[in-house]
Amino acid sequence: MKTVLITGTSSGYGRETALHFAAQGWNVIATMRTPRAGVLPESDRLRVVGLDVTEPASITAAIEAAGPVDVLVNNAGVPSISVFEGTPMAQVREVFETNTFGVMATTQAVLPQFRERGSGTVVNVTSSVVLGHMPLSAVYKASKMAIEGFTSSLALELAPFGVRAKTVQPGACLTTNFATRATDGASLDELVPAPYAPWAKKAMDSFTGQDLFTKETDVAEAVWRAVHDTTGQLRFPAGPDAVRLAQAK
Repeated sequence: MKTVLITGTSSGYGRETALHFAAQGWNVIATMRTPRAGVLPESDRLRVVGLDVTEPASITAAIEAAGPVDVLVNNAGVPSISVFEGTPMAQVREVFETNTFGVMATTQAVLPQFRERGSGTVVNVTSSVVLGHMPLSAVYKASKMAIEGFTSSLALELAPFGVRAKTVQPGACLTTNFATRATDGASLDELVPAPYAPWAKKAMDSFTGQDLFTKETDVAEAVWRAVHDTTGQLRFPAGPDAVRLAQAK
């Protein structure tokens, strides 16, 4: 029975991915920064472990608690919707600490066991923002583009050891708490400098008016495909809107 360690499983894509792998008979180490009862069902196949990907000691403790794992899914991330001019650099660094450096640090922590065993897969969940020209996402897109580049090079480094690295690129999902977390409950008017307001409103109206969106299950299924892929495919768009963007590139 194989084991997957998934970061950021308290909600959204991470939670659905944990449920999907457990349903397929895998052992799941479901990590979240603040473990809470009731987020995931009690099961012999699901174990919740605390993990803050921005804290080295937390990463070390979580990897030790997990024991041997076959797959790492880096899903934990923080959202950002903003105009860059109005984004404090402290917030930029916070986004990169989780979305970029946290992914790298957690990956580095599992690589020795993968390399020594001669097998293992790292799946990094990025975003469909890397596939098109997305407004109000300069900082978020930069953090995810960094992981796209990181993963493509990492895959080459790991191939001689039988270890694989992939990315999954979720589209826009209306049923996660992405927008709420990205804005901390603030309105667009509060987040955007006044000169940008008319353009920002038009951009948001265009986004919310699109006809295709992603579901959490689309992402879980894409992660599953990435883990089991034997064709050498590196990137896996997840959701009909992401697939459309990928096909248009």
